[in-house]
Amino acid sequence: MSLPKLLLSILLGFSFIIPLQAQNRPTEVDSISPYLLMNRRLQFEITDAVNHLYNFNFQAAEREFTYMKYRYPDHPLPEFLLGLSQWWRIVPNIEEKRYDKAFFDYMDRTIDKAKDLLDEDPTNREASFFLAGAYGFKGRLNAERKNWTAATFAGRNALKYLELSKGEEDLSPELLLGDALFNYFSVWIKENYTLLRPVLALFPDGDKALGLKQLREVANNAFYARIEAQYFLMRILSLENGPGHTAEALRITESLHNNFPNNPYFHRYYARTLYASGFTSAAAKESIEILNKIDSSYVGYEATSGRYAAFFAGQYHERMGEISEAKQYYKRAVSFGEEIEAEESGYYLYSLLGLGKIALKENNKREAKQYFNTIKKYAKRKHPAHEEARNFIKKNKL
Repeated sequence: MSLPKLLLSILLGFSFIIPLQAQNRPTEVDSISPYLLMNRRLQFEITDAVNHLYNFNFQAAEREFTYMKYRYPDHPLPEFLLGLSQWWRIVPNIEEKRYDKAFFDYMDRTIDKAKDLLDEDPTNREASFFLAGAYGFKGRLNAERKNWTAATFAGRNALKYLELSKGEEDLSPELLLGDALFNYFSVWIKENYTLLRPVLALFPDGDKALGLKQLREVANNAFYARIEAQYFLMRILSLENGPGHTAEALRITESLHNNFPNNPYFHRYYARTLYASGFTSAAAKESIEILNKIDSSYVGYEATSGRYAAFFAGQYHERMGEISEAKQYYKRAVSFGEEIEAEESGYYLYSLLGLGKIALKENNKREAKQYFNTIKKYAKRKHPAHEEARNFIKKNKL
């Protein structure tokens, strides 16, 4: 996880999500609630739209969210959902900036409308809930963009409004997500990035073990925050690497991919987790499907996902002795890496290494030397790929 992603996680404060699947059809009594968030009739009505969002059918999702904005012009919920739709356009390639302005505009309108509700009723927990969520998401993207002052401001506001939103029993399972992420990452970052400790001094102390426990509780039991919790849990489990963590991550990623088969982020994470779990054949199958969706111009499927997928497919075919296919996929991984200027990434470097080793086996020393020299050009000297490239050059007198 990159430094910006680490910091955005600690600054997050709170994340908001709509349910994966519709609940039972609500009764008239169920639909009566002082808060729009708790209106089960509305939840039932918009479930398909939100599922469209997570399945990257943004047009269908936004039609419903825009209609909701017409029905509830003064409420922050429609603005937040429209902002969330912009956020998920960014997620597959976090360097993509063309959706930033629309995302920030929607989150700012969410904040304005939530503050209006809070001015009318200072005890309105729902208004604080949306303020925590909108500031949290702004903190995440500002941290990705290395706008540290804006990220810190947003993160502190997210935590402030998260605290103000507590006390509403119906909302408490959803609010636990913010506590879980803060508890986990405030400790994890201290353990792994000592330079960030002065920044963390601005925040309360956390509890990593408690954070992981809380995150699992939200992932299993929450209504609104379930998918967001699963999203973070699968990422955290890849950091922990403890007994059973990989199996748990695989279960979560498989579920997310099965429920949202056209979500490129969930798809590539599923392929990655299969590969890390040793299911290389299944990883290759999913990877080839990812590449086919890129070739068919599926929304959100682009070079970042392609870089992962092509490398996994190349590794599988090389191990199966299918050298021609391996070369094809390694070359695609290299091409994707160059397209997004990710030449220092492991997928790019190890694809070059694979191509270099294949060239040696084919007695094409000139081509092998080119691949190994490219690794030396982009990899830091202490990187294992750099060391392997140097050794191959020396051993084979290239």
